[in-house]
Amino acid sequence: MTEPAPARGTAALARYLRTETVGGVVLLVATALALLAANSPLGGLYAGVRDFAVGPAALHLDLTVGEWVKDGLLAVFFFVAGLELKRELVVGELADRRTAALPVLAAFGGMVVPAIIAFAVGHGAPGAGQAWAIPVATDIAFALGVLSLAGSGIPAAARVFLLSLAVVDDLGAIIVIAVLFTAGLSPLPLLAAVLLGAAYWFAQRRRITTPWLYVPLAVATWLAVHGSGIHATIAGVALGLLTRVRADPGEDAAPSVRLEHRLQPWSAGLVVPVFAFFAAGVPVNGAALGAVFHDRISIAVMAGLFFGKFIGIFGTSYLAVRLGIGARPGGVTWRDISALAVLGGVGFTVSLLIAELSLTGDAAERAKTAVLIASALAALIAAALLLRRGRRTARELN
Repeated sequence: MTEPAPARGTAALARYLRTETVGGVVLLVATALALLAANSPLGGLYAGVRDFAVGPAALHLDLTVGEWVKDGLLAVFFFVAGLELKRELVVGELADRRTAALPVLAAFGGMVVPAIIAFAVGHGAPGAGQAWAIPVATDIAFALGVLSLAGSGIPAAARVFLLSLAVVDDLGAIIVIAVLFTAGLSPLPLLAAVLLGAAYWFAQRRRITTPWLYVPLAVATWLAVHGSGIHATIAGVALGLLTRVRADPGEDAAPSVRLEHRLQPWSAGLVVPVFAFFAAGVPVNGAALGAVFHDRISIAVMAGLFFGKFIGIFGTSYLAVRLGIGARPGGVTWRDISALAVLGGVGFTVSLLIAELSLTGDAAERAKTAVLIASALAALIAAALLLRRGRRTARELN
């Protein structure tokens, strides 16, 4: 018997949450290992591996291991993000305007307010022209990991709200990366990328399923985008958005669902933790931490993530409900939304990526340390709020 569509959708959401939850735990472990390696006698070896260059120079691919992870491996994460975004927009929670209104508006506020705060605090400091973008992103794997560990008493609708908010947040971060970090466009590689993307779309339309076509197309598209001057991870997003999300009659699942099912565990359990391992290895001794709290860009990042995310998500949600353009999910209280708004300040993966793209040298290290501090603080306070909610729910049930 064919499983009803709503049941399949619920199962897909549950599987997504489980995968991202496990990925969040692995992400924490990878971050801890990176910090231990960078601040131990192994620090030289760690930096040597991260900065070791490999690849053909003739193709401008003589990248360091850290750059291969940032530009290449992370494209898989962005491909999965593109698949999830396309599915949510076409057949998921964001397809219904009324249901989508609140998380979409909350995500928008949660990007704009942190950017404004970071820009205002860091204005005039070296690197502030792009560093304001660092706190715009929420890390879904990290956030769901915290939610799973501490949010047993929170309604399921609140989890869907957080997931929908994070999907829109991902779109915003993708746009920021594409706009801010395109140094200069090379027309021929860009044209090649467009043609390869069109070939991918055409193959989807023709219902071609063989990986012998899609894998070379994906690699060639990545190479073309990399050569065009646009950040190479955008290739993953573009191909994800070009993937078919509606199943044909008699088809068990659409290509986007099949690909997400296969790649999401690798993305959450391997790609993002490996990126975190090479990105989060920053010095955390007294001098390094002191420098963070005396650096305006670092203070701007922390203020944007911790205060900006809360004000943006909660404030926009409250205004949207009061003005009648959004509605709280069933069973979700304002205390739940406030806890989720604090959790939105966990801006790990994409914030670290933007820090590496927007700054260099010690300034990038300080900004990444600021991301770690703000994300840890947001995670701890959100966990406390969620645990308090769980105890209240348990008392009500008893």
